[in-house]
Amino acid sequence: MTTLFELLTTLNPWWTGQKFETGKPRYSYFSKIQRYLETDEIMVLSGVRRSGKTTLLFQTIKYLIDDLSVPPRNILFVNCDEPEISSLENPLLKVVDTYRKEIPARGPIYLVFDEIQSIPGWERIIKSLYDRKTYKIIISGSSSYLLDSQLSTLLSGRFLPVPVFPLDFREYLSFRGIDIPDDPVELVARKYEILNHLKRYLREGGFPIVVLQEDERTKNDYLKAYYDSIVYRDIIRVNEIRNQKALAELLHYLFTNITAPYSYRRLKDLLGIDIDAVQDYIHFAEMARILFEVRHFAYSLQAQTRPNRKIYCIDNGLRNAVSFRFSEDEGKLAENLVFVELLRSGTTPFYWKKKKEVDFVVKGPDNLLTAINVSYTDAIHEREKDGLREFAAEYGEMEKELIILTKDTEQTDDGINIIPLWKWLLGKR
Repeated sequence: MTTLFELLTTLNPWWTGQKFETGKPRYSYFSKIQRYLETDEIMVLSGVRRSGKTTLLFQTIKYLIDDLSVPPRNILFVNCDEPEISSLENPLLKVVDTYRKEIPARGPIYLVFDEIQSIPGWERIIKSLYDRKTYKIIISGSSSYLLDSQLSTLLSGRFLPVPVFPLDFREYLSFRGIDIPDDPVELVARKYEILNHLKRYLREGGFPIVVLQEDERTKNDYLKAYYDSIVYRDIIRVNEIRNQKALAELLHYLFTNITAPYSYRRLKDLLGIDIDAVQDYIHFAEMARILFEVRHFAYSLQAQTRPNRKIYCIDNGLRNAVSFRFSEDEGKLAENLVFVELLRSGTTPFYWKKKKEVDFVVKGPDNLLTAINVSYTDAIHEREKDGLREFAAEYGEMEKELIILTKDTEQTDDGINIIPLWKWLLGKR
């Protein structure tokens, strides 16, 4: 029978000088992680399962050893999803106590807990370890409960969040071996190559392991397995869902109908479950970071909650693997991609509608309102411009930026910036 210390030795190959896999670098995250390592606060990586959090943790461990000269045995990594660990009584304390008894480490000790939400009552244990001032602590988890839990109350101002998403388009190209030139002439010369990759990215999404697969059936198998794991581990098991059939039908409907408006009452009538259950299931899916509700834009909170809402998902590939589709849905996929990019930037997207509609409204610094319509075509319908103009007239006193994202059309039309989606995603706008 394997002892706990033997298991920890297996989970921490650097203790014995073994090489370990650190994957492809994701510099936008790692630069933030490096800054946060200079503090004494708890670092919290959160995001949907399989978005790359564990890889970032291993990259952090390698950086600590190679660049900061931290002794390898001063770093304890624990995968809290391991049944042998999660089934222990007081697992976090048991693991740390075992480590301290067996490893005579001196100096700062780094505790790295992956998928920590698997451990009941982990928040108080982390606070206790933090209060000892002996450890530097890094944790990760696959649910928004990680930051909406007692951690926020117990450690207010003492933790630094690192939200982790599937690959953005620049990262996707890097994983596919494509370097993006800084020179604008070279960039335009490679436009059609980039557009071909964008077409693929729209379809398969940005889960790192999926992107690295070449076989389409293998990609799809991975995505379906990810979906099943997320729904079971982060929705059904965490929230003790009894009516799993109703949950499955609701999620299937919402994944199929991303970008579309809906009301709780309509979903209630469609699925035959009560409104409270509908709201709860959508909330649970949001906490698992796979679906996101978008509210109507208004300065009044009450006005935001009145109209229908719209739904978006974390990743196009995940959506395509589990939804029922009649067509390629390129327009929906492009709009969903824009939503995730806005979310990734740290903003809260809304939509707006009166006679016409605006896909996204975000409020930026100095109350700048950015209104975006996504028209993934080069034959831009006049309604896309009319919606932005109607919004601009409604908020005439506010500073605004009006944008239409297209397939490959670029121009300015009466104060509306028309930008190719690929340029917008690469920040070349």
